[in-house]
Amino acid sequence: MKVPSSLVGKPKHKLSITDSVYLCLRKGSYMTFWEIQKMINDNTGKFFGEPSISAAIRDLRNEGPRSKYELHPYHEVVEKRRRKGSKAYEYKLVEEN
Repeated sequence: MKVPSSLVGKPKHKLSITDSVYLCLRKGSYMTFWEIQKMINDNTGKFFGEPSISAAIRDLRNEGPRSKYELHPYHEVVEKRRRKGSKAYEYKLVEEN
């Protein structure tokens, strides 16, 4: 996935939580809230709680972020599954076909 024009050149300290969650999930692998949280903290030094990350994932499904991040306007953009052997869920961005 290419970086959307809205994020090109944006400094790390100016990234919103939704920007940060998008950048984590665009890598294409399933991630839990805690993995997303750690990746954001490692890359930006910012800490966001699980409820904030959950809200950002839900926000990716809305019209504004879909156009900002150049996601498909109608199809599901975030896939969710239960992690095997755990009660945790994992999330990933669905690539366009």
